[in-house]
Amino acid sequence: MAGQERILITGAAGFIGSAVARAALAQGHPVRLLVRASSPRANLDGLDAELAVGDVRDQAAVERALDGVSCLLHVAADYRLWARDPDEIVRNNVQGTAAVMRAALAAGVGRLVYTSSVATLRVGPDTVAACEDEPAAPEQAIGAYKRSKILAERLVERMVAEEGLPAVIVNPSTPIGARDLRPTPTGRIIVEAARGRMPAFVETGLNLVDVEDVAQGHLLALARGRIGQRYILGGSNLMLRELLGEIATLMGRRPARVRLPVAPLIPLAHAAEGIAHLNGREPFLTVDGLRMSRNRMFFTSAKAERELGYRPRAHAEALRAALAWFEGAGYLG
Repeated sequence: MAGQERILITGAAGFIGSAVARAALAQGHPVRLLVRASSPRANLDGLDAELAVGDVRDQAAVERALDGVSCLLHVAADYRLWARDPDEIVRNNVQGTAAVMRAALAAGVGRLVYTSSVATLRVGPDTVAACEDEPAAPEQAIGAYKRSKILAERLVERMVAEEGLPAVIVNPSTPIGARDLRPTPTGRIIVEAARGRMPAFVETGLNLVDVEDVAQGHLLALARGRIGQRYILGGSNLMLRELLGEIATLMGRRPARVRLPVAPLIPLAHAAEGIAHLNGREPFLTVDGLRMSRNRMFFTSAKAERELGYRPRAHAEALRAALAWFEGAGYLG
């Protein structure tokens, strides 16, 4: 793929989107960034890119942003595990994806990458490493976010099959690193653990990946991915207790040693969500988060490594980068 091809990136002010924007610029692509009027712009500071203001749910606005663009990276998503109105998450992710994909068809975009999630894949308590061949059905999803991503991914697949949408799908696992501005649910775990506020843990597993590797994976998928295929962009499988131990070591704290069963925490999560309904702030402990923790969210990126040349690094460097950024941004004070 020629380096001069112009790319539109949605969700460019976000954690993954801003990393993708930096990676695309580093490869020499002219880049246009679609951001909402209300989006914080801190992650875009210093980027030599054109800004377009609009909402991904507004097909006309997306079509205007696509004018003169040959490639699209649709990274934008509503990544929350809790909302006062859970259907809002579904609307944002499904309707937003539909509008962007239809705009891409109308604009005649030659190639695009849709950022899905490993949330669309089936895992269980004994999962060793799930792959792309294990999609979950919407009724199997835990919570609005996972359901929304499954529905949106199936929408993209239908449009590829029925309307010739030139889309490649990528499924990032759990990215960590610098510029997790909001922060993401995993970023919140890192912050709370670094501050010594997670003395206990539940027995669960997750897959951590450097957000910069995820960004490179997007560009590899754009250049080499097969239309209609999905590619997991993951990194290291590890247990939550291992992650907390690594954070404690890096911060000079004692590691968490108390393992908690999930069931007794459910009432606490309901209480936390009740408070959140009053103050509007997303709770750290959620019912859906606890339900997800019963599964080992382990994945393999073998397909992306084989077909795209994706080469994720060990997560330790990204964890150090995340901690350094959180500290410099005042999150750990």
